[in-house]
Amino acid sequence: MPTRSWSFVPDSAPRSGDLPRVWVLLGEGAGGNAQMLALAEALGWPYETRQLSWNVLNYLPNPLIGAHRFTLDRSADALRPPWPDLVIGASRRSAPIARWIKKQSGGRTKLVHLLHTQMPLHYFDLVVALAQFRVPNAPNVLRNTLPLNVIDPADQAQAAERWRARLEDLPRPWIAVLVGGNSSSYTLDTTTAARLGREADAAAHAVGGSLLVTTSRRTPAAAADALAAAIAAPAEIYRWRPDDPDNPYGAFLALADRFIVTGDSASLPAEAVATGRPVTLFEWPANKPVRRPKGLAGHLYRGLIYSGWLKPRRDFAAFHDMLRRAGLVDAETTGTMPDDMATTVARIRALFVN
Repeated sequence: MPTRSWSFVPDSAPRSGDLPRVWVLLGEGAGGNAQMLALAEALGWPYETRQLSWNVLNYLPNPLIGAHRFTLDRSADALRPPWPDLVIGASRRSAPIARWIKKQSGGRTKLVHLLHTQMPLHYFDLVVALAQFRVPNAPNVLRNTLPLNVIDPADQAQAAERWRARLEDLPRPWIAVLVGGNSSSYTLDTTTAARLGREADAAAHAVGGSLLVTTSRRTPAAAADALAAAIAAPAEIYRWRPDDPDNPYGAFLALADRFIVTGDSASLPAEAVATGRPVTLFEWPANKPVRRPKGLAGHLYRGLIYSGWLKPRRDFAAFHDMLRRAGLVDAETTGTMPDDMATTVARIRALFVN
C-alpha cells in the first residue's frame, strides 16, 4: 500500500524518535473515506491505507465480535506487522478490526474513530463525532461542528474554469441549489422537491438572479423532475450521472454567490459553508421522529448507545441547530468557521505526548 511522507515536522508533533506510523482503514463509504484521508494528510505523519471488505459475519453486533477480524474476507491478508502507532477508522465494521490491530500490537497502537463505533467507547483513544450521531459525552469523545471533508481547491478551480463560460449569460447573483435525496433518515418525494423548487425560484426572483442546480446520486428521478418543473427563473440544472467527469458540483461551490442546501446530510451543508458565502438550509420532516427518553429510561438508553448495543437514529435537527448557533447557516453574514480539523489534529497529537 502506498505511503505518503511529509518532509517537515509540525511544532506540536512528537520530537523523540520517528514520527508515528499511521494506518487508515478504508471502507465502502466515500464520505467516511474522504474524512479519514483528509485527517491523515492534516496530521502530516507517514500513513498507509488498508482497504477492507467484509463477509456476512460483519452483520453480527460489534460487542459480540469484539477485538477480532473474522468478519473480513481476503482483505485480512493486508493486516500484518509491523503494526502502526495509530489507526484511523470510520465505519461500524472497521471498529472490531481496529481493536484487533491494537491487540496484536500489545496495546501500543492508538485508535481514533470517526462517526459511530457501535462498540464500547472506552476501547478507543479518541472518538470524533458530530451532533447528529448522538454519541454520549465522555472524556475521549470530541464533538465537532462539521465533518472533516476537504475539497481540493485545485479541483474546484479546474471545474470552475470549465463551467464559467457556460454560466456567464445567467444573471447574477448565482444561487447554487445543492440537492441530496433519499436516505435512512429522509425521503425526498415529489411534493417536497416541488416545494424546494418553488422556494429556490422565489429566492432567485427576489434578487434578480439565477439558479445553479445540481442533484446527487441519492436524488430520485421523479423528485428531480418535480424540482425542475417548479423553477421558472433563469437556471442551469444538472442531473447527476455516474462517473461524469464534467459534474459541476465543484464549479458551483467555487462560483455561486450563495447557496440553498438540503439538510438530509452533513456533507452538503459543510461544503457550502466552507466557502464562506451565505447558506440557507432547506429542511423537511425526517422519516421517523428522534426518540429522547428521559429519566431512568434515558439513562439506560444512553448506556446501550455507549456500549454499542444500540445505534441511535441520526438527529439532523441537532446538527442544524449547531450550525445555526455558530452562525453558519440561515444568516446573511457567515459566522467564523470552526477549525475542526486543527482541533482534531491537536487531540490526536496529544495522545503521543509522554
